[in-house]
Amino acid sequence: MKQLLIAVFLIVVIITLIVVAFTASQALNEEQRLESDLQYRSKLLADSLKETVEPQFINKSQYQLQYLVSKFEDKERLVGLNIYDNKAIPVATSSSLTSEIPKAKQIAADAMDQDQATGDFINLNNKKIYLLAAPLHDKDSVVGALMIAQNAGYIDTRIAEIWKNNLVRLFVQASLLSLATLVLIRWLIYAPIKNLVESLKFARSGGEESNSKKPTNSLFFRPLVNEITNIRRSLQEARSSASEEAKLRLEKLDSPWTSLRLKEFIKDILKGRTVYMVSNREPYIHIKNGGKISFYTPASGMVTAIEPVMQACEGTWIAYGSGNGDKLMVNRKNQVKVPPDEPKYTLKRVWLTEEEEKGYYDGFSNEGLWPLCHIAHNRPIFRKEDWDQYQIANQKFADAVISEIKNQERPIVLIQDFHLALLPRMIKAQKPSAVIGLFWHIPWPNAESFSICPWKKEILDGMLGADLLGFHTQLHCNNFIETVGREIESLIDLEQSTISKGNHTSYIKSFPISIAFPNGYHGLKNYDYSAEGKKLLNNLKIRSQFIGVGVDRLDYTKGILERFKAIEIFLDKYPLYKGKFTFIQVAAPSRTKVKKYKEFAEEVRKEAERVNSSFKENGWKPIVLLERHHSHEEVQTIYKLADLCLVTSLHDGMNLVAKEYVAARDDEKGVLILSQYTGASRELKDAIIVNPYNAEQTANAIREALEMTPKEQTKRIRDMREIIKNNNVYRWSAQLLKTMAGLG
Repeated sequence: MKQLLIAVFLIVVIITLIVVAFTASQALNEEQRLESDLQYRSKLLADSLKETVEPQFINKSQYQLQYLVSKFEDKERLVGLNIYDNKAIPVATSSSLTSEIPKAKQIAADAMDQDQATGDFINLNNKKIYLLAAPLHDKDSVVGALMIAQNAGYIDTRIAEIWKNNLVRLFVQASLLSLATLVLIRWLIYAPIKNLVESLKFARSGGEESNSKKPTNSLFFRPLVNEITNIRRSLQEARSSASEEAKLRLEKLDSPWTSLRLKEFIKDILKGRTVYMVSNREPYIHIKNGGKISFYTPASGMVTAIEPVMQACEGTWIAYGSGNGDKLMVNRKNQVKVPPDEPKYTLKRVWLTEEEEKGYYDGFSNEGLWPLCHIAHNRPIFRKEDWDQYQIANQKFADAVISEIKNQERPIVLIQDFHLALLPRMIKAQKPSAVIGLFWHIPWPNAESFSICPWKKEILDGMLGADLLGFHTQLHCNNFIETVGREIESLIDLEQSTISKGNHTSYIKSFPISIAFPNGYHGLKNYDYSAEGKKLLNNLKIRSQFIGVGVDRLDYTKGILERFKAIEIFLDKYPLYKGKFTFIQVAAPSRTKVKKYKEFAEEVRKEAERVNSSFKENGWKPIVLLERHHSHEEVQTIYKLADLCLVTSLHDGMNLVAKEYVAARDDEKGVLILSQYTGASRELKDAIIVNPYNAEQTANAIREALEMTPKEQTKRIRDMREIIKNNNVYRWSAQLLKTMAGLG
């Protein structure tokens, strides 16, 4: 549409330039004609009056001269007359004219000197006047001058009318032509092209031929339509072949898991049942800025992991609509198709009031459950009003889910994370046939730590409404089972890893989550990482030989302060790296309404400044803090630049940054330094494993990473990439959904 408007604008500009040029020429010609006509008429009038004036002037009859002048003043276009002697001194003057007009006296003098009529246009009292002076004779000598003043304002009026009439015509013509152009372009070009694009999109997304729009039959695009029809047919044939291949791979345990294999697997095990994903965080946030609406993907490990699964499942994702443009994009059912550029599944948004968001999300979830589960030396804060809002918000999510699944026989509902602990029981109470899974993305603490929560029994009861409870590690599973055993009367089967309460049994299993490797970044193939990397370093004024990177939300559990301390010790202990090593810390703002997070963000800034001030020299500083959200392309560029990646979480469920860094290094270079308190450390054993609380150990690990031989780097990265390849998010979701399908 923008290009269409630009085309119309250019057409209007061209027409305007043409009309202006012709109008200017017309106005100039008309002005010259009118001025020539006025000059001619003035000359005739002067010649006629001279016969009367000359005898009176010779006889020195001033009275008769003044009478004559007064007689001819204000006659239609004649402003008045002036009579001058041979010294250009007025002898008789019309009352409508000022006797002292410098220009008039000059014209009169010129006429007497040249002994011929002379005229010029002047401005008198904001009026355009034409003055013509004709010499008066006494026999053969010039004795004075007769001046005629004619009103020439009508010439400007006529020129203005020409411009006005032509500009009105221009406006009418431009409007009609623009409208006609818009209609013709939209009908002959835009609509057919849009139809072709939709047709290709439908074919690319895997739609059935019978359900797709038929390509345009426009005469102009017939050759292109034929070619696109062939492309669609080829795409469908290729997809059909790939689908058959994926079906064959279902039986081969050693074949890699891809989105296509997962899609076929889901068809096979779910038999047409729809997957409903539920989370607090939505995968796409729409932002309104002025009159434009854009979208971005939030910095969330959960979104990073789940979004590729939903694209493969083509189900429904229910989440809180947090963007200021979210409501503008949904239909009457609060739904919108996503991804925006290539829709594959439905996003249903839940709306929360500001009070509910503050209590449920900022309060109980992030000031209560988050620090409680992470045991990161931050005291959990529990407030009764936050708990009330947590229950209200969970009920809103439950109502949204029920509205989607009420007509489904055995729907599969997969709930994500600690924000929705009460949701399984709420859904189960209204829809007993639903198969419900709850995946807990953060650690589960030991029973003694969890016991301080005032509403521990209600939370555990809500979670046990799920048929399957998933955690990242077996340790977290064991902690949960022990917690339930201490707090709730239930039957626990340690051998089967189940908990029975009433007539319902919940299975407790570990499912280490991963990323969409190997084909997680297929959309970025044409991105020039090398050029963008050089541009990034240049913009950040980084000239160092070695680059380290950390990519985290600004969260106190991520060990960012401990990381900075380790860098300080490293540079003190190994001064040869001063000026040669720069650490880029990508820090996405997080939970900015929570007081603790505001304080932590400020603490990170101050610590970075302190370390930099200790070592800064010749424009070099050891830490570059990038405190903003970054796109996937930007993060991948930074990963590929880095000689090492520091993941120093103090306590974490999995931490997908570690896996993302390894997946990004298809050049098989770089070293991962990984906290022992992450779930990822149990899989990526070829990383340099450190205790993040031991800054000295981390500092030594940085040196080891920078001095590691290329051969050793390649071996380690290659082994870790193989692990992630074989245990990617598609395999994770296949195992999770297979388990859930087996429960109902």
